[in-house]
Amino acid sequence: MTTPPEPGRRSELMELYLLAVEMTDRVSERRGSANTFFLSVQTALVTLIGFGIPKLSESPWWVATAVALAGITLSGAWWMQLRSYRDLNGAKFLVINRLEKKLPAQIYTDEWDILRNPEAPGRLHHRHYTELGTTERAVPIIFAAAHLILLTGTLAGGTLAA
Repeated sequence: MTTPPEPGRRSELMELYLLAVEMTDRVSERRGSANTFFLSVQTALVTLIGFGIPKLSESPWWVATAVALAGITLSGAWWMQLRSYRDLNGAKFLVINRLEKKLPAQIYTDEWDILRNPEAPGRLHHRHYTELGTTERAVPIIFAAAHLILLTGTLAGGTLAA
């Protein structure tokens, strides 16, 4: 633990800390908006495929291939964007944790210590904490797999309306 900063610097440090926390929250909000966008587009694409399967199976092979490749591309872009948000927030929390070392309380640092340590005193629920980003990044992979199945079926010459 370092020595606390003098009173004038303490308020400056607190302002920087509050700004860092607010910016981290904004990144999380942008990530949520991006998830809503990608989920809406993917859902629309899957709905289009679901309602259009009889017509899609009668279309030239390249129509279903184009739809599947669009879905796979969207899934890849979504996954990369989620990874980027994770890295950005990770860096922001490192900064926050460094600032906390100079403050009387280390709220975020303590929170993460509790979440990462299943034996931590006061730990309430599950013994293993799964970060939201871990499950969040599975969704684009699931969509990509669905589109890959469509593409494989199309290229194998199978009927889509089975």
